[in-house]
Amino acid sequence: MRFLAALSGLLLAAQTAHAARPMTTDDARLTDAGACQVESWVHLHGGQREIWALPACNPGGNFELTLGGALSYSGSRQERGAQVIQGKTLFKPLVTNGYGIGIAAGYATQPGSANSGHPYFYVPVSFSLADDLAVIHTNLGYTRERENHENRLTWGVGGEIQLSAQNYLIAETYGQDKGSPFFQLGLRHWIVPNHVQIDTTVGSRFGQYSEERWISIGLRLISPTWF
Repeated sequence: MRFLAALSGLLLAAQTAHAARPMTTDDARLTDAGACQVESWVHLHGGQREIWALPACNPGGNFELTLGGALSYSGSRQERGAQVIQGKTLFKPLVTNGYGIGIAAGYATQPGSANSGHPYFYVPVSFSLADDLAVIHTNLGYTRERENHENRLTWGVGGEIQLSAQNYLIAETYGQDKGSPFFQLGLRHWIVPNHVQIDTTVGSRFGQYSEERWISIGLRLISPTWF
């Protein structure tokens, strides 16, 4: 309890921040200027289990660098993990009852495969409605799939709706220009508003709900200003 009280006090000293987790569709927002965050979650899909951690920092004010990855397990057997490196900046920050736009680019691999690495970029655009009671996020991007030697367009549309001072409903769909898209629904709860968050989602692929269904449980921490 002393540790939690100290952590809460430390995080309350940070500036206000906003979260993308648990959404896959990214937002036109960054970690606080001079601060860092860690997004972590467990992804459960049938007999597959992935444990993710994505630390990110914004030392200069308008450039967020993310470097992290995942451990992957099939039953009790550990498989090849995943790695992600990404940079993100904004052309226009999101404001209440307005919009924001940015760009992100990176390189990622998928759990379980040594040949799944792919470079990518996307443009996140976010819209604030009704004094931030609802925020809509859209992504449009491109990826080069190393495993299939194919170029793909990527897209995502999602929304977060404020249910109360500390609780949000999220819903989204996302995919590529080929194949059925995915969807997920979830809840976000701020233990310490804007600084300590827990969340959970359930999702699947359209037309393959039973086969592709997953759940995730996450924790997000945001630091004070360090830089």
